[in-house]
Amino acid sequence: MDKVAYVCAAKHSGSYCVTVSVDGVEFREPVGVGELVSLSASINYVGNSSMIVGIRVESLKPKTGEKKHTNSCYFTMVAKNEDGSLMTVPELILETHLDVRRFHDAKRLKEKRRDITDMLHREFKDMTDEQIAADLEGNRCVVRITED
Repeated sequence: MDKVAYVCAAKHSGSYCVTVSVDGVEFREPVGVGELVSLSASINYVGNSSMIVGIRVESLKPKTGEKKHTNSCYFTMVAKNEDGSLMTVPELILETHLDVRRFHDAKRLKEKRRDITDMLHREFKDMTDEQIAADLEGNRCVVRITED
């Protein structure tokens, strides 16, 4: 999936791209043994140097021709110049209602991802080991810390 996201992002930006994050890799349907898998990608959102690439994965049973949508996921890629610095990517031209929906949804995904990252760094960073252990009570884990 990363290679497909790379090709899509590199084609849009005209430059080398690297993966920043991956969101939503959750399988709706399993891919069976012997099924053929196809991936399709689209640029759903662009920022200054970043792009969110949506990937749709489908499987096909060769004997029956049955197709199923197995999962979708979202790769955030950034474009780089020859010297490795970030590069501004071209605007995205939204030509259909689906393009507008995808851009909107990807923009919201980016905002929510930022909120989650901020929460993890800000709210949980200052928790003591005792607070964390208390927060884990009732979960299916046993805390056995042996080193200081």
